[in-house]
Amino acid sequence: MHKRLRLRNRDDFNRVYRYGKSFANYQFVVYGLRRKDVDQFRVGVSCSKKIGNAVVRNRIRRIIKEIIRHHEAEIVEHMDLVFIVRKGAASMSYQEMEKSILHVLRKASLLKKNRLK
Repeated sequence: MHKRLRLRNRDDFNRVYRYGKSFANYQFVVYGLRRKDVDQFRVGVSCSKKIGNAVVRNRIRRIIKEIIRHHEAEIVEHMDLVFIVRKGAASMSYQEMEKSILHVLRKASLLKKNRLK
């Protein structure tokens, strides 16, 4: 995932948590906040120590960022997104995690309507 697509500031995370809307499934929570001043979308991932040790948490972050990179064209623009990982995601395979992330994005109406398969 490109640096311009990353959400890294604590203030940015707090702004999304405070003013954004949240949608969840069993493995992920996604907060979304519409921003007119950003060209594309920006993504941040939050993974608690409850999920596992640093190796597990970083692996999950890398997988989520890779899934977002593959589906970059399908996600709506002008958004700040924060993914919160729940405990159920630690034991998932890549395909299951991808399906779950797309499900929560679809639930939050963050996927473009005219996407091609």
